[in-house]
Amino acid sequence: MATAISLHDVTVRYGEVQALDHATVDIASGRVCGLVGMNGSGKSTLFKSIMGLVRPDFGSVLVNSKNPAIARKSGGIGYVPQSEDVDWSFPLSVRDVVMTGRYGNMGFTRRARTADETAVHEALERVELTQYADRQIGQLSGGQKKRTFVARGIAQGAKVLLLDEPFSGVDKRSEATITRLVRELASDGATVLVSTHDLHALPDLADEAILLMRRVLLHASPQEILRPENLALAFGLNVLARQ
Repeated sequence: MATAISLHDVTVRYGEVQALDHATVDIASGRVCGLVGMNGSGKSTLFKSIMGLVRPDFGSVLVNSKNPAIARKSGGIGYVPQSEDVDWSFPLSVRDVVMTGRYGNMGFTRRARTADETAVHEALERVELTQYADRQIGQLSGGQKKRTFVARGIAQGAKVLLLDEPFSGVDKRSEATITRLVRELASDGATVLVSTHDLHALPDLADEAILLMRRVLLHASPQEILRPENLALAFGLNVLARQ
């Protein structure tokens, strides 16, 4: 099975703060991988490294055997951000947001063709948001907003999809829809990396998971990651009381 995401000895520093410390992991194509770690464990920096937005101080990152920045600019990487990272007052409709996933196919004119319109329509159908296509993005519920960005990745045709806390603040319908879509995308050959604090949902969502604390502590099945003694490595002993 081909490797979609490869990090080798990736070290990232922000001044005196070391965000990633020789992080090494390979994720195969067609897999859903959970990313588990406490706040400050380096999850956001790991995502930025995979997208080519942060250049490691040491080590290497490849996305489908390409430099991450090249993979992102060619539309090979889709990203579903945390809600707080988005300006929801921006005057874009749901359709407009999903259409941004097609920009890489449009050239400098950014003029949508029939193929672009079709891809956006099909993506909105898959996330069950067709009836909200003309609504301003900020008027949606939390779950609908997340589904909009998943639709953008689908319309884009991204082979690697990064989801940053997609279940935070969403309703049960959106959670079920996103989980179903993630599984479908992986079945179609995409690789999905999902950062999540929802540990109970991990076995149904992911094929495998990464336990992160600036470095990769463990890369194994969700069941192995969720063993209390393993979670304690990243979260501390108080996690045992919450299980």
